[in-house]
Amino acid sequence: MNEQQHSIVHMDLDTFFVSCERLEDSRLNGLPILIGGSSDRGVVASCSYEARRFGIHSAMPMKMAKERCPEAIVISGNSANYTKYSRMVTDIIQEAVPLVEKSSIDEFYMDLSGMDRFFGCYKYAGELRQKIMRETGLPISFGMSVNKTVSKIATGEAKPNNQMNIIDGSEKLFLNPLSVQKIPMVGLKTYQMLCSLGVKRIGTIQQMPVEMLESVLGQNGIAIWKKAQGIDTSPVIQYSERKSISSERTFEQDTIDVVRLRAIVFALAENLVFQLRKGKKVCACVTVKIRYSDFQTKTLQHRIPYSAADHEIIPIVMDLFEKLHNRRLLVRLVGVRMSELVHGNYQMRLFDEGSRLATLYHSMDDIRERFGERAIQRAVGMRVKSIGHFNPFRGETPVVVANRIV
Repeated sequence: MNEQQHSIVHMDLDTFFVSCERLEDSRLNGLPILIGGSSDRGVVASCSYEARRFGIHSAMPMKMAKERCPEAIVISGNSANYTKYSRMVTDIIQEAVPLVEKSSIDEFYMDLSGMDRFFGCYKYAGELRQKIMRETGLPISFGMSVNKTVSKIATGEAKPNNQMNIIDGSEKLFLNPLSVQKIPMVGLKTYQMLCSLGVKRIGTIQQMPVEMLESVLGQNGIAIWKKAQGIDTSPVIQYSERKSISSERTFEQDTIDVVRLRAIVFALAENLVFQLRKGKKVCACVTVKIRYSDFQTKTLQHRIPYSAADHEIIPIVMDLFEKLHNRRLLVRLVGVRMSELVHGNYQMRLFDEGSRLATLYHSMDDIRERFGERAIQRAVGMRVKSIGHFNPFRGETPVVVANRIV
């Protein structure tokens, strides 16, 4: 009996933020659009195809983008609106597909394996694409193949607003003439390193021994080599939206030490915001909880614009704590919760603050990823010596372990 052939579809909403803005205002159709921070220190979060003709791309400084295309219309962006349209598309796909993975606010992987016995997978995916466009008004493209990597690359080749099917056995032939930059895990530094070796096309990697790439790029070299061959065994992971993350600290002995309490609440908030960025999420509601020695529990919450930025969320957390805390009573527990999470929102509000803050957070998060979550922290939270390592978006619970005061 032959092994069942896989049918993996990757769907990607075309210039999603721009498309959402155009649904709200049809006068923007056909015009060069830049989404992001409007100041010269801001950066481009997304841009229309009309703007891309001028060499503009996401993450480019807004000042440079406006110099290249002075007539471009700059829009700060509306994350709540983007979330609304993303949920519309998600609902349509979840009703039609048995196994779907939402990899970002505008990207989906679907496993249609085995559905050929009822109808053609490619035809079914095409009909689903038409339904999404008809019911939401958003342009969307997709690629279909036997695995996630080839399907994602095929989506990029199908754009704008089209579809492509890479039949089983033709993966290497399809990939051969494409730039190595098309491989999802090849960033700018890796691309430059490959170019220094004279490798610019995927076909060149296909002809190289895997040991050569491993000697230059280590384990990443092996992964890149496999993807260049059209090999990818990673499964489509069932999508489920996590609505909140939280962290609490129960004291072995009830305390009235307000300095200690502030330090712990601050550390909880700082770590949770990092976890939001790590999971590519933002929140719209912040809650602080205090349980006193008599087990009376008080909570206070505050709604905020969607964010995953320390400078926006932590001050609100601390303000809620100050309003909630009754200094006359011993405290048994403190906790922080961040809810109404949105997946893959790219921290749109960071772009309003300019590239310096975005760069700062990226640098801090990189240090934490490499050396541990307490490798870099603000002074006020240093009284909390250890925070348990966790990934809340894999269903794990954040834990703050024993707090040792210096």
